[in-house]
Amino acid sequence: MNIGRAIEIMQAGDIIDVSYQGESVIIQTVDEKEKTARIYTKTNPDKEIDVEVYHLIEEQ
Repeated sequence: MNIGRAIEIMQAGDIIDVSYQGESVIIQTVDEKEKTARIYTKTNPDKEIDVEVYHLIEEQ
């Protein structure tokens, strides 16, 4: 995924399915400079991690 799309998904009012390493995640913030996103899984919302945006996959 690219930075622009990650920001669009983060700001979207609708839920857009995104996965990281095969697990559904929510994008909480995007750091454009570092090209990272802070995400959490739907099953464990208390565990936030920072990942490189290009590792995120938008599910169709």
